[in-house]
Amino acid sequence: MRKFIAAVFAVAFTASAALAQSSQAPTLRIVSEDGNRLPSELMYGNTKVKPLRLRPGTNVPITIDDSDFFVQQHYVDFLSRFPDQSGFVFWQNDINQCGSNAQCIEVHRVNVSAAFFLSIEYQRSSYLVYKTYKAAFGNLPGKPVPVRRENLVPDTRTVLNGVIVGETNWDKTLDNNINAYEQSFVQRSDFAAQFPASMTAAQFVDKLFSTAGVQPSADERNAAVNAFGAGNTAGRAAALRSVVESQTLDAAEKNRAFVLAQYFGYLKRNPDDLPDTNFDGYSFWLGKLNEFNGNFVAAEMVKAFINSTEYRTRF
Repeated sequence: MRKFIAAVFAVAFTASAALAQSSQAPTLRIVSEDGNRLPSELMYGNTKVKPLRLRPGTNVPITIDDSDFFVQQHYVDFLSRFPDQSGFVFWQNDINQCGSNAQCIEVHRVNVSAAFFLSIEYQRSSYLVYKTYKAAFGNLPGKPVPVRRENLVPDTRTVLNGVIVGETNWDKTLDNNINAYEQSFVQRSDFAAQFPASMTAAQFVDKLFSTAGVQPSADERNAAVNAFGAGNTAGRAAALRSVVESQTLDAAEKNRAFVLAQYFGYLKRNPDDLPDTNFDGYSFWLGKLNEFNGNFVAAEMVKAFINSTEYRTRF
């Protein structure tokens, strides 16, 4: 399921110009780029009223049940950008093909939603940032996650600066951004305190894998040690990136990052932020996802978040 949806997502960004022109619906831009919603209530005198979102040029309200708004909001919440036209139309059409079949619509909304986490763009940005924090510092003190939303979101935007998957040279731009990000990361004071410049390649790499809580294969360890080179900023960053992109670390953290992304993306908060006060909800969904071997459909995780009152009342 994951591989299929990830592959389909990639296709959306390499679709032809004809696909982008197949719909006359304009790309909606009714939320700010950082994903902040309009106030849920406004005061007019002593009366509370909800702001009305209207489809441009009409008196028709826009809701999260509309496929175009639903799709756009996923670009904003998970990729920190407004949609490119071809991807926007592709994912709208995926939902709209259901017509008025409510059961079909629900299935396609879940799959479209999950596709954003599984996409190349998310995996090589937000998930890469997540794994960078995991390898560098392990989990946060007393918490089952390595990073807070307020740290991951700005770092992700740095990695994704100027990147739209499918556009000319997107992969080169992304690769350059990742290299620059990792080089900046190894120069942070908290990282330097944990990984002093005096460390050898083997010490540096072994500590990264140990901090991440995984046992690498011999090939993964050798690749990271070789990437270290002379141990300057570029070498230390290359070794860190090698560890971060290792299959062992990726497999170990995939489900944990998937659950965390639900809170960061849909609810715009950390799992222990109000209305929660702990990680019980996070642990519940991680348990469900692990129980079904990462099958988000069987675990009903994505479905639960996009149908949750907390998500829907954002809008």
